[in-house]
Amino acid sequence: MLTFVHIAHFIVRMVNKSTDVIASLAKGLQVIECFGAETPRLTITDVSRRTGLDRATARRCLLTLHHQGYADYDGKFFTPTPNILRLGMGALAALPLPQIVQPWLDHLSEQIGESTSVSILDETEIVYLARAAQKRVMSIGLMPGSRLPAHCTSMGRVLLAALPEDAARALIERSDLSPRTPHSLTAPDDIMAELARVRGQGFAIIDQEVEMGLRSIAVPLFNARGSVVAALNIGLAATQSGPGALVQRFLDPLLTVQAGLRRVLS
Repeated sequence: MLTFVHIAHFIVRMVNKSTDVIASLAKGLQVIECFGAETPRLTITDVSRRTGLDRATARRCLLTLHHQGYADYDGKFFTPTPNILRLGMGALAALPLPQIVQPWLDHLSEQIGESTSVSILDETEIVYLARAAQKRVMSIGLMPGSRLPAHCTSMGRVLLAALPEDAARALIERSDLSPRTPHSLTAPDDIMAELARVRGQGFAIIDQEVEMGLRSIAVPLFNARGSVVAALNIGLAATQSGPGALVQRFLDPLLTVQAGLRRVLS
């Protein structure tokens, strides 16, 4: 269900001339963006409140989605159907980056026996572009299009650390910093200090900040010009050995993939 929030972000951008903008389409995309992991079932009132649209407009948008097969409706609640995935997945498939990185992820995952992922930054969240899963290490299923908060994920911190400090702080201050676990950092200054550490060492480690029992390590992915275009991580279940063991076991394989992809990412 995490994929529904990202869909409108991958639709082709509208041109600047107001006469060329289809207002009804923009409202429909607002409605689609309301659905997410924590809001899989919404009423007309819910959608009206979350979008700022009046009830009549929200109702027409939702009923249109239902009519076109993109949402189920039980008389009160609307729920996205799998058909809606076509919108986001089609846009993702059109991006060259997922196609380029997937073979590298598959090879790395087979080599180390752990799950690997690539994501990009979208405002305060990361969006998964590609994934090779060896085992399920989170309570939610992750797939291309899934979204997680950037500030408390290893890939998110790598991507935030690549931004100018004022831009990173602005995103953090706009984020929902509610703790997901007792280990979560919730103060913007603490997160900014961690970003400085990530920037200096070139990788990020998360120790059970997203979900208890989950650790991950991430590195940035650069293009041939040296710009950060995405992040690569390895996620695994927390064991008795500390998070420092991730550096010993996995940093070199990550850096090998990082170097290989830098030669092919334009």
